[in-house]
Amino acid sequence: MTDQPLRDGEATRRAALAGAGLAGVAVLAGCSSASSSSPAASGGSSSAAATGTSSGASGTSSGAAGGSGSGTALGSASGITVGGGKVFTAAKVVVTQPSAGEYKGFSAVCTHMQCIVDQVAGGTIDCPCHGSKFSIKDGSVVSGPAPSPLPSAPVTVSDGQVMLG
Repeated sequence: MTDQPLRDGEATRRAALAGAGLAGVAVLAGCSSASSSSPAASGGSSSAAATGTSSGASGTSSGAAGGSGSGTALGSASGITVGGGKVFTAAKVVVTQPSAGEYKGFSAVCTHMQCIVDQVAGGTIDCPCHGSKFSIKDGSVVSGPAPSPLPSAPVTVSDGQVMLG
């Protein structure tokens, strides 16, 4: 590099890169606000919950008689043992039953490197990629390297079926 003065209208490489970075942040901010609109307002369903990108700190629970029956059927509630859970890979959701009749839904996408968790065992939801473990009760990180809890996913149980949404 040289210390020569800039000519009129000539930008430095650093300034050009900074401007490009700010433009990228603006695009991401626009996408973020667009995706946070209410599904009820648009008449559609929440794709964030189906893709595992929903946010929130606690899971949604429902007793066996709860829920309105609307949403996507994931499978039979009888396949989810008390103190355990089941990963629904296609929906990118994991459903746990921390105590009898209490069902919790979480994104199955690990918050470390976005791998899909593969099992629920010993009171944790486990990621096969780097060993992160999450609590079946609230999705919190039990052991890392995951930096944050699994986001909650809205699940209910209706007529013996686990429903997403």
